[in-house]
Amino acid sequence: MAEIAAPVLPRAKSRVWRKLRSHRSAMFGAVLVALFAFLALTASILPIADPSATDWGAVRQAPSAAHWLGTDELGRDQFSRMIWGARASLLAGVVSVAIALLVGVPLGMLAGYFGGWIDAVISRCTEALLSIPFLILAIALASFLGPSLTNAMIAIGIAATPVFIRLTRGQTLNVVAEDYVESANAIGLSTPVILRRYIFPNILPPVLVQSTLTVASAIIAEASLSFLGLGQQPPAPSWGAMLNTAKGFMVQAPWMALWPGIAIFLVVLGFNLLGDGLRDALDPRED
Repeated sequence: MAEIAAPVLPRAKSRVWRKLRSHRSAMFGAVLVALFAFLALTASILPIADPSATDWGAVRQAPSAAHWLGTDELGRDQFSRMIWGARASLLAGVVSVAIALLVGVPLGMLAGYFGGWIDAVISRCTEALLSIPFLILAIALASFLGPSLTNAMIAIGIAATPVFIRLTRGQTLNVVAEDYVESANAIGLSTPVILRRYIFPNILPPVLVQSTLTVASAIIAEASLSFLGLGQQPPAPSWGAMLNTAKGFMVQAPWMALWPGIAIFLVVLGFNLLGDGLRDALDPRED
C-alpha cells in the first residue's frame, strides 16, 4: 500500500537557516551559547588553575594578572571556578530539558492523538503539576531526592515536564485534524508509524523552540537550587553556590558575586535570544 506523505515546504531547511542567520539577536545569542559551551566542554584541558586548590596567602584578592577574576574566601581562583561552573550549569540545563522531553513529548502525543480517557488522565495530572510554580516544584522535589547535581537535574526535569506535555498535546491535536493524517489512517497505517512519520516531525518546530527557552529556565533553577544547597555540592564549583558564598562578602570582595551573576545573566540571555530567533525562523507565516 502506498503511504501518504506529509506536506513538506520546499527547501525548508535552507529557508530556516537563511532567516535565522539574518536574525542578529539570535546570532548574538548563538555566539554566547557557543562560547559557554566551548568553555564547559574544554574546562578539563584548558591551562587554568585547579578550581578546588586553596591558597591561604591569596584570600579574597581583587582581580589581577595572577588571578584574572580575583579569588574567593579560600583563595581559590575565581576564573577557574567560573569555567568549571559553566559545565555544571549547562549540563543541568541540557539534561533537565532532555528528561522533560523524553517524558513530556510521548505523553503529550498520546493525549492528543487518542483523546478520551487517556487524554483526560494525562491532562488532569498535567494541570495539577502546572498549578505549582516551576521553581517551587523543583525545590520540593530536590529536597525530597537529596542535595546533589544529579538529583537537581531530575527535579528540574520533572518540574519542566508539564509544559512539554501541554504544548505537545495542543500541537498534536492540530496535526491530527490534517488531511494527510486522516489519509494515513484510512489506508491502515499503524499508530506508531503515524505518530513517528506524520505527527512528530510536524510538532517538532514548536517543541524545539520551547526546549531552547526551557534550558534558560533550567539554568536559573539549577543556580537557585545550588544557592540553597540543594544542587552541586562543595567543593565542586557552581555559579549558584558561588553566589551563596559571596553574599557574606559583598563589601570586602564584591567581585565574588559579580562574575557568577554576570555569567548566569549572559548564558540565560543567549538561550532566550536564540529561542526567539528559532521561533521566528521556524514560523512558516514569516517570510
